[in-house]
Amino acid sequence: MQQDQKKVFIIEDQSFIAELYAGQLTKAGFLVKIAGDGKTGLAQLSQENFDILLLDILLPDLNGLEVLRQIRVKKINPQMVVLLLTNLGQDTIIQEAFALGANGYLIKATLTPFQVVDEVKNALTNKPVTV
Repeated sequence: MQQDQKKVFIIEDQSFIAELYAGQLTKAGFLVKIAGDGKTGLAQLSQENFDILLLDILLPDLNGLEVLRQIRVKKINPQMVVLLLTNLGQDTIIQEAFALGANGYLIKATLTPFQVVDEVKNALTNKPVTV
């Protein structure tokens, strides 16, 4: 791993989607790991530090909002940027996500994998993230 290579963790239960994002992020120079459910993802986050987390909300076992709640309350990877990457666009869910400490909220259906890579880069350089 290069010294300045950023580590991205994706928690997404649809493996096709996770692999699609992982492929584009890897091409862009990121080191990427994937978990397919909330419990596995939370366990991985407890063992390893990442620069940014792409977190789906609708997950088996433990949903993304609960994963976010636990990592913020337990201060797991406290410096990590968390972007929710979901198709849930309801205002109440978006507000809850930010109240729990999300740094950004991305709607999968409106973004190409290339745009997701751009959002990750923007988030890591503290630029505003699209909702």
